[in-house]
Amino acid sequence: MTTFRRAILLRHGQTTWNREKRFQGQLDVPLDEIGMRQADEAARVLHRIEQPQAIVSSDLARAAGTADTLGRQAGLAVTLDADLREAHAGRWQGMTHEEILAADPVLLQRWRMAVDVRPGGDGETRTEVGARVAGAVERHLDTVPAGGVAVFVTHGGAARAAVGHLLGLPATHWHTLGVMRNCGWACLERDEGGRWRLEVYNTGVVDAGLSSDDPGGAVRDAIV
Repeated sequence: MTTFRRAILLRHGQTTWNREKRFQGQLDVPLDEIGMRQADEAARVLHRIEQPQAIVSSDLARAAGTADTLGRQAGLAVTLDADLREAHAGRWQGMTHEEILAADPVLLQRWRMAVDVRPGGDGETRTEVGARVAGAVERHLDTVPAGGVAVFVTHGGAARAAVGHLLGLPATHWHTLGVMRNCGWACLERDEGGRWRLEVYNTGVVDAGLSSDDPGGAVRDAIV
């Protein structure tokens, strides 16, 4: 019988910059009030249905705060790994979509269309991000017992790139995966031979008090 290890890639909760449609990249922005509630709801569900053995998080505050909430629910310490950070967005970091469109319309269009274009001209490409985040997932998942579950708290663009990389999809097809919503998650399984399969993508908790909208929806490829 094939034994799988499960990796849950969880996007952080909402921040004020998500609402403002600012490219956060690797700038350190904390969760807002809604984001903290989203993190609490996601933690309760993931603890109940997945019962993780490990929690690993980007060291940026919005991800680490989301992970700490799950850690308290599950009674687990959180391991921080900078390789789970969002892409560095170069000079675009901290800028709104409107500001980028006004300053760099041609580069913005090129970045939207191609996987090897650097955001802001000096940021990370999607393929670089996918390899970096996927490497962290593989490395930490190896420490989980066979049949176990690890939750990786990361970022929207980073999660999508990692899923595409792990599944072996051509990078030019990664755009077919939607942008992960705040506190949405993907579930992947890896067998003993290192083969990956996708079980769930961009599911999450939605109730009357939480928004299910993508706060970066004006830019479908926003680095948030």
